[in-house]
Amino acid sequence: MTPIRSEESLPLKEKRRVADLVGAITANVYMLLIITVFITRILGWLEIERWVGFISSLVIFPLLYLFVVGLRTSRRKIYFAWLALVVLFALFELVVDQIFMIDIRSAQWTVILYVIFFFAATGGMIGVAAQAGKAWSISTSMVFIVMAILAFVQRGITGL
Repeated sequence: MTPIRSEESLPLKEKRRVADLVGAITANVYMLLIITVFITRILGWLEIERWVGFISSLVIFPLLYLFVVGLRTSRRKIYFAWLALVVLFALFELVVDQIFMIDIRSAQWTVILYVIFFFAATGGMIGVAAQAGKAWSISTSMVFIVMAILAFVQRGITGL
């Protein structure tokens, strides 16, 4: 005897599967954009860095989609914390770095807070990507490690 499946459960499972893939791709694309920002800083291509930084702010849109789908598919609370951290960080970057161009990297205490915020947000993206499976979790973790190394290398070279 085959179990009876509700009409509603299949679309929700499919939505969640698609959202898992969107989350994994978004996490990796975002971190690759940040890696690009670090490389352009090292190379002194500040105008390209600015544009890539602006483009990275577009991460907000797929993250909002993930938030809506997450609410509809009953994700755990930590999932929303991961998403919220990245959305808040992306908004912070957009407003502070791109729009008002406020120098927050010259005082050590602001740099420390900024780095904590940065790694909390991007580290949470590993959790988002992990929802799509072990392979995505591993690949996103590797991209994160490269990004983290470049973050400190570019800080040492450029002071930014």
